[in-house]
Amino acid sequence: MATHLVPALSLQPAPSSRVFMELVPWADRGRENNQISTVRPHNPQAQPGAREVHVSGAADLSAGPDRAQVIVRVASTKEAAAEAKKSVCRRLNYIMQSLQQQGLPAENVTVMRDIRRMENAYYHMEAEVCITFTEFGKMQTICNFLVEKLDSSVVISPPDFYHTAGSVENLRRQACLTAVENAWRKAHEVCDLVGQTLGKPLLIKEEETREWEGQVDDHQLSRLPGSLTVQQKIKSATIHAASKVFITFEVKSKEKKKKHL
Repeated sequence: MATHLVPALSLQPAPSSRVFMELVPWADRGRENNQISTVRPHNPQAQPGAREVHVSGAADLSAGPDRAQVIVRVASTKEAAAEAKKSVCRRLNYIMQSLQQQGLPAENVTVMRDIRRMENAYYHMEAEVCITFTEFGKMQTICNFLVEKLDSSVVISPPDFYHTAGSVENLRRQACLTAVENAWRKAHEVCDLVGQTLGKPLLIKEEETREWEGQVDDHQLSRLPGSLTVQQKIKSATIHAASKVFITFEVKSKEKKKKHL
């Protein structure tokens, strides 16, 4: 009988896998790894052989800035202090009236005035109007209007976008809640797939949180002849928050429906 030699096959290493869910009987808790350092008390109500499901969930949310600050400057240099003051106040009153007509709240506007005597015996007066906007479309409308009407007699700074403390805290909270919701949905769907019922949560732990600001790409910066555009400033000031949670749920067997004879 002829024999055929079969060349030996080289075994390739198995691809690495990531366990995102595990059903653990209560009696086999000793084989759990020690990645979670939280100490949990013994549950006297747990039945022998009770099972748990361990799941992780993650979320990554972002929020654009909710405030923008613009500074409008008007100045005048005259031989007489009264003339310098009159010139500045005339334009200042026009700016304040324009803001009021646009429905801007008075508490969002701050005015600073300064007058000083120059070395050449002239008087220089300058006023700064600091405006805080919550609507960026209205901000652009007002700034464009003032430039058109007052031309070079006013200097308007580029908008400075930022977040209030409340909006940042809300973003952190929403990221964590969304991660918990994702973990719960994952556990619910998998338990339903394998014919089990998801019970109450036994442990909820936030394992990781991260925050960072959005940045404009270096490739975009190289193409810019001057300062960033408004849209690029908003993108750069956008805050991202990421959260990762670990949750342990109780697992119950599905009750079979009784057949009515």
